[in-house]
Order: sequence, then C-alpha cells, then structure tokens
Amino acid sequence: MASISEDTGEETPLQVRLNGVATFIGIVGLSVALLVLAVLLARFFTGNSKNPDGTVQFVRGKTSASEAINDVIKIFTAAVTIVVVAVPEGLPLAVTLTLAYSMKKMMADKALVHIVVGIPVRRLSACETMGSATTICSDKTGTLTLNQMTVVEACVGQKKIDPPEDVLQYHTSVASLLNEGIAQNTAGSVFSSKDGAYIEVSGSPTEKAILQWGVKIGMNFDVVRSQSVLLYVSTFNSSKKRGGVALRGADSQVRIHWKGAAEIVLASCKEYLDADGSLHPTEKDMEYFKKAIEEMAARSLRCVAIAYRNYDLEDVPVDEEQLAEWNLPEDDLVLLAIVGIKDPCRPGVKNAVKICTDAGVKVRMVTGDNIQTAKAIAMECGILGSGEDATEPIIIEGKTFHEYSEKEREHASKHILVMGRSSPSHKLLLVQTLRKLGEVVAVTGDGTNDAPALHEVSADIGLAMGIQGTEVAKESSDVIILDDNFASVVKVVRWGRSVYANIQKFIQFQLTVNVAALVINVVAAVSSGEVPLNTVQLLWVNLIMDTLGALALATEPPTDHLMHRSPVGRREPLVTNIMWRNLIIQALYQVAVLLVLNFRGTTILNLKTDERGNAVKNTLIFNTFVLCQIFNEFNARKPEEIYVFAGVTKNHIFMGIIGTTFVLQVMIIQFLGKFTSTVRLGWNLWLVSIVIGIFSWPLAMVGKLIPVPRTPLARVFSRLYQRCIASRNR
Repeated sequence: MASISEDTGEETPLQVRLNGVATFIGIVGLSVALLVLAVLLARFFTGNSKNPDGTVQFVRGKTSASEAINDVIKIFTAAVTIVVVAVPEGLPLAVTLTLAYSMKKMMADKALVHIVVGIPVRRLSACETMGSATTICSDKTGTLTLNQMTVVEACVGQKKIDPPEDVLQYHTSVASLLNEGIAQNTAGSVFSSKDGAYIEVSGSPTEKAILQWGVKIGMNFDVVRSQSVLLYVSTFNSSKKRGGVALRGADSQVRIHWKGAAEIVLASCKEYLDADGSLHPTEKDMEYFKKAIEEMAARSLRCVAIAYRNYDLEDVPVDEEQLAEWNLPEDDLVLLAIVGIKDPCRPGVKNAVKICTDAGVKVRMVTGDNIQTAKAIAMECGILGSGEDATEPIIIEGKTFHEYSEKEREHASKHILVMGRSSPSHKLLLVQTLRKLGEVVAVTGDGTNDAPALHEVSADIGLAMGIQGTEVAKESSDVIILDDNFASVVKVVRWGRSVYANIQKFIQFQLTVNVAALVINVVAAVSSGEVPLNTVQLLWVNLIMDTLGALALATEPPTDHLMHRSPVGRREPLVTNIMWRNLIIQALYQVAVLLVLNFRGTTILNLKTDERGNAVKNTLIFNTFVLCQIFNEFNARKPEEIYVFAGVTKNHIFMGIIGTTFVLQVMIIQFLGKFTSTVRLGWNLWLVSIVIGIFSWPLAMVGKLIPVPRTPLARVFSRLYQRCIASRNR
C-alpha cells in the first residue's frame, strides 16, 4: 500500500479556481470592511452615533479621551470582524477535509461494493483532478482485460492445430525446436512440485501462457534448458516488439530463436516449417500467414510468432565486449508457429466504459498489440461502436502517429480512440498532445517504461496498476489501482467529481453567509450607525460557516447524478450560474427579513423602545440569521435538485454537525448572554426564528425552477466590459 506523497508546486485545475474565488471574496470583504469603518468613524466623530438610551456617543470637548478610544476600538473591531467573516479561510479546510474523506472512502471501497478493490491515493489533489478528467488513456492488458492469458489457437505451417495442445499433431522435429525456443527464449520459469502432482509457471502473462502451452505439448523445461548453452540474450523490447536468444547445442550447432509480435517476426522469415517437418519458402505463402494473423486478431487474440535460424559458431563474438555490442541476427528466419493468445475482457468493463462516455469522459485504448487485435478488443469493450468507426485516425498505429507533423498530431488526437502497436514513447507523445489541446488527461500504466507518461509532468493524473505494476510505475503515479480493473478507474472519477461538487456546495453556502452578513452590517451601519451583528456573534457565524460547514458538506457521498454530466473544463468558473441563482435568492431573502427586523422589529414584535427591547430585537436577528444558515445547509447539499433531503439521514456526520450547531446556538442564546451580548428568548420568538429559517426550504425549491443561462456570468460581464472599452476607443 502506497503512502501519500508530497504535492509538487504545480496547481491543480481546482486550486487555480479556488485562488480566484478566494481573492475575489477577500477583496470584496476588505472593501466592505473599509466602507463600514469609514462610515462608523465619520458618524462617531460628527456626533451622529447614539447610545441605546439615546445619548450622543461623542461630544467634542465633553467626551473623555479614554471613552472615545474605547468606542473607536469597538468600531475597528467590528470592521476587522467583517474582514474575518469575509475572508474564506475555511476553503483550505474544506478542500483538505473533502480530499481526505474521499481518499479514506476510496480505500474502503472494497467493503462498500463487496469486490476486491482498493484505491490508495498517493497525492491528495489527484482525487479532485481526476474529477475534471476529460479523457482516459488506458492500457489493454490487465486493465480492460483479465490478464489471464491462454493459447487457444496455433498455426504450424499451413495447418491449424486444433486443439493447440494436441501433441500428436506436431512433427517430432517441429516439437523439438518449439520446445527449445519456448524454454530458452523466456524470462519465465516452470517449477514442479516434489511429488510431481502439479506444475507452477512464473513470468509475465504472455510468457506464462506460452510456457503452459509448451508444457502441454511435451516440453520438459529443465531438461530442455540443460541440453544447450545460452550464449546471448536480446531482451524483449517494447519498440522492436520481440526478443531473442543465441544457443549452442550439444552438437556445437548454434541456433538463434526469436519470439514476438507475429507480423513483425513473420516479416523477417525467409522459410517456414510445415506440420510434417518439411521446409518451404514463405514468399509464396506469405498472404496465407498474414490472413491467419488477421483472423486471429479479429477474434481479439494476441498473435505471437516463434521462429529460429541456424548460425555459424565462428561468427559468434567470443570477447565479452564484442558480445555485449553484438546485434543478434534477426533476418533469414524459419517460422515455427503462430499462436493466438486469448485474454478475455473483464466483466463489467463495457458498462464502465459506457458510464465514462455518458459522463463526457473519452476512453482511449493505448496498447502494444496488433492493430486488428486492438480493434477487436475495443469493440468488445465498447470503446469502438462498430467496425465502421475503425478508420484512421480513430484507430491508428503508434508509429504512424509519431511520424505526423505537430499540427497533424493535434488534429488526429481529437479523434483517436485506439492506438495499436504503440510504445511508451508513443503513449507519452499522445498524452502531451492531448494536454496541449486543453484536455485533462488520466493515464493508466504498469511497466517501468510507462513512468514518463504516468508522471504528473506529462499526465494530469497517473494511475498505476497494483498487481502487474512495477515499483517505478507506482512511484511515478498519483493513484494505485489495486485490482488492475478499469471499473476502479471509474470509481476514482466518481469520487473526484464528488470532491469538486462538495467544494462547490461549501462555496455556495459560504458566499450566501458572506453576502447576507456583509449587506446587513453595511446597510445598518450606513443608516443607523450600528451593526446588528456584533464581533462575538459574527465570529460564531464564521465558525458555523467555515469549520462546521466545511466538515458537514465535505462528507457528502458521491451520487449517480455526478456521472450524468460533462466534466468541468480547465477554464470553467468554479461558481456556476446555478450557484449564483441559489445564493442570490437565499441572500436576498435573509437580508430582506433581517433588515425588516432591524428597522421595524420593535414595532412588529410589540417590543418596548428601551435598552431591553433593543437587546431582544438584536438577539432575534442574530438567532434568526444563524438558524437561516443551519436550514440553508440542507439546500447546499443539492444545488441542482429540488428535493434536497435524499440520503440526508444516512450522512451521520452531516446530521451530527447540524444537531451540534443547533444545540450550541440554544446554549449561546439561553445561557451565554453576557459573552455574546444577547438575552434569553421566549418560545414564541424561537418559533419565529425557526419559521423564518424553515421558509428557506420551499423558497429554494421554487427558486430552482427559475432557468439560468448556459453562458457563465463572468463571461457575460467580461463581454459587456470589452464592448464598453471598444465603444470608448471609437
């Protein structure tokens, strides 16, 4: 299980947006605070500020310096408090809580969905970045498929061996050479139990499939390897798509064995061994072999060819330095067999691809397999709709893509769904091109060579495979998929979108409180010289808004609705038109009600116009304001849905915070009056506060019926501003 690594200095798409929102809110809050400070100071020193008993607070020549300083300090405190309330210091907390909660839930996903899956996130910000992903470049083997390979078809010469493990259908000379090539030209091993009851095979999935087939046709791994000496190894290369060895047999005869991508090895073959052991030139029958490969690939089989050639011992370098620089001869080969290896698609992968497509996330398969095999698997997985879609550049070879000019690559990248015969460098080039076009790219990989594409410098999110992935790949990634399953990648997208949505919910909630608190205090300060919400009360509201609000809304679980909308682009505003509509409706309602209470509350509630009556009125304003925020927290849960109570009782953290906030508010009003400058309220005034707060629910439901324009408000104002500038320049 991977540990959480430190983030680099590069900002994620969400962080960029948050910085903009935080700066905007901070500037507005500071401006309002300065305005309130200027108005209150002006009213105080001009003798327009009065005490609750009606006496003037400051009279030049009569008010002592100490009294004046105390009153000025109170004014400064009120202004500073407005800044404290306005500055969104809860945003970092909300982001961290949401990311941490999401990561914890992703790790526990195996318990929630009852399958063997876990998703360690090494970089917290990768969660939210994944929610903005617009395209996923996925490996085929082990991610889209089960990675359980078996040889299901074999072609020796012009004869198809059915079943491929039928020993009687192989000529002795062909079987002997195949056994030697399989046993020696491999990075895997075959182990037998002490009692010989079973055989265990190790190596890569492809190696294991071929070794198991070799055992079935009579290969004795240890005996075959002991009959010849290994002279040189040319390891499998992802660009060459083949690997080979040079052997010296007991008769001092040197043979070179090659194994790799069928069409590449076939192109180097001059002859082939037929099923009866006879040797024939491949020139006349090349079309037959190519057709055989195409037919296997069309059935989504991985095609591997096995070939050999004899070599003169005298031509083999003796010196170690020369041997190290020796290029193993790869021409004039004799084809032994072409095998088709089946790796079935994972159950549920087609549905997972459909979910991504419906969510606006384009899935692209990048594989080293034959283009026909890649096409067949892509159709089976639902990446390609039909064979008609399989035209260039929708389906393309990595080499062809690499040879394109930069403009051609940019054009092709928009359409590519399948890239076959690709190397890690081709995958890296595709990822870089997509990012250049503004896409948010997630990349899956498992090999050491995938590390450059997985690294955040190349991809926005790197997802390494936990089973088949190498340590280098895991270290370069942001998220590790423990079960190597593409369906788990979809879960990461879902949780990432939940992170983004939860932060938007918190921002809507916070902006509503900000707008209401600032407008109420500014209007009251300008008109009467007093602020109805004092310093301690505003700090309590700030605690509800920032800390408790962040914790409540950060723990909202993801919903299916998140996967039925397009991903948020890099340039999309964080505060959407829907959020503006919701917060404006709630803020206007709160401002209107509280200002009416502030200026006409004494009359409406039949209170006495004395100090006690004024204290009751201000306490009611404070209590109503807090209860409005408590009830509005429910509205913030579902910014786009009319019914906001779905699943609310299942979120125990949310309900616990709402309950705790309400209990604390009761304690503040009823028992902590001296600390908060409030008085106890009777049940009738508590009922008034609750009714005003509850009315925000039907108001929000009606408000969501109001349509909003698709164009973000920021862009609308930006265009208007540009037009004004253009008209002035004329």
